Amino acid sequence: MRILILMTNTDVSDFAEAHPKDGEKFATFFSRARPEWEYDVFSVKDGVFPESIEAYDAAAITGSPASVHDGETWIAQLEGLIREMHVAQMPMFGACFGHQVIATALGGAVGPNPKGWVFGAVTTKFLPEDRDVNLFAAHKEQVVGLPEGARVVARTQDCPIAGYRIAEHILTTQYHPEMTPAFFAALVEELRGELGDAICDKAESTLGLNVDMESLARWAAAFFEDRLKARAADCRETRV
Repeated sequence: MRILILMTNTDVSDFAEAHPKDGEKFATFFSRARPEWEYDVFSVKDGVFPESIEAYDAAAITGSPASVHDGETWIAQLEGLIREMHVAQMPMFGACFGHQVIATALGGAVGPNPKGWVFGAVTTKFLPEDRDVNLFAAHKEQVVGLPEGARVVARTQDCPIAGYRIAEHILTTQYHPEMTPAFFAALVEELRGELGDAICDKAESTLGLNVDMESLARWAAAFFEDRLKARAADCRETRV
């Protein structure tokens, strides 16, 4: 399977340069479950977009400190690409900013979290199984209105739309399945001066929660595979 990774992270600080870029993080994340897959990364935040989506089986959209409301040209172009992939029913996975920009591209709404920053490992309730999964969070905005046809698949106490699904080809999470505990611990200290001790101490206290990256990778990979199997079956029926 060939995966298109749309990299949206606008951080160019010394901290960001000292760690793997988000495109690499997502490739590593999916490789935990499917090491044989191929990944092409496009830095859409720099205006670098694929010429065509036809060469790809599925797409992933990364997180970013940017806001979907920033008014940047690349964000509008990304929303257009999302609509193109949606019409083609191309499997799409969005995390954090990716989760938000898919929503705005398809008619949903993003607004501030009423309680401010959500930072640290959070326990997310996945539906309809009603199972708890720990994920790293780093956001102060969130989806507040679903796109047409979307259904909630995950929620937390402070984020009622922590993940949604549209038909069988779009799956999102407000959180960061690609972040390792070591990276997140470093991020907490990096943002301490910006966010303050209270927020960062609270985030640090959650680092003991188990974030099972392997099971999360299997979940995301299985979503892609299930959709592609369904598309293949539809094509066979059409030919018959």
